[in-house]
Amino acid sequence: MSDSVAIDARRILLRYGAPISTLDRVDEQDQIRFARIIARTALPERQKRLRELLREGGYLEAAEA
Repeated sequence: MSDSVAIDARRILLRYGAPISTLDRVDEQDQIRFARIIARTALPERQKRLRELLREGGYLEAAEA
């Protein structure tokens, strides 16, 4: 993947509430995959869906959500 795709993915995830400390642990491929899923999610549901993806991926504890 190009760097611009990875940078855009990170921006999308940050915009919809991914904690920076958590996002630093998410590998680049998962960041891109999560951002693509979020982009196809209805706007009001994006933050909630992102938290679910991070928990399912093992990047976010239930207490952090």
